Amino acid sequence: MNHHTKNKGDIGVALVIADLMKNGFQVCLPISEHLPFDLIAINCDDGRLKRVQVKYISLRAGKISIPLEGTSWTNNKGMYSVKKDLSYIDAFAIYCPSVDRVFYVNTIEFQGNTRAFTLRVCLPSNNQVKGVHLADAFCNPSRIFFNN
Repeated sequence: MNHHTKNKGDIGVALVIADLMKNGFQVCLPISEHLPFDLIAINCDDGRLKRVQVKYISLRAGKISIPLEGTSWTNNKGMYSVKKDLSYIDAFAIYCPSVDRVFYVNTIEFQGNTRAFTLRVCLPSNNQVKGVHLADAFCNPSRIFFNN
């Protein structure tokens, strides 16, 4: 049985694990699939652990948009959504198949953003730099151990 969304998530997790290990970090996988994070990254130099949620996100209009809104659903009484609780996640690892790279963002960097956090692969056409997060600055997995 083929479940396309689950397959993409599995690809993202596998490539993030490979990227972390290639860069000198160890990885633990939780037994439960019902946790808010997908893996635990371990800094072998000092033993620190980080809970990492993995996302598989394609490039759209030169941007990778990380949704910060939680789960949503609809029933006969209306539409509902639950805000993502970032207190259970230390960082996001985003695999983007369009550029075949992994990007790492600490949840502390999401402050002030309510709907999404956007990484830009290219500079904006209006040359704006204030508030722009260039994706190249988010490629080093060791950055998930900073700012916390």
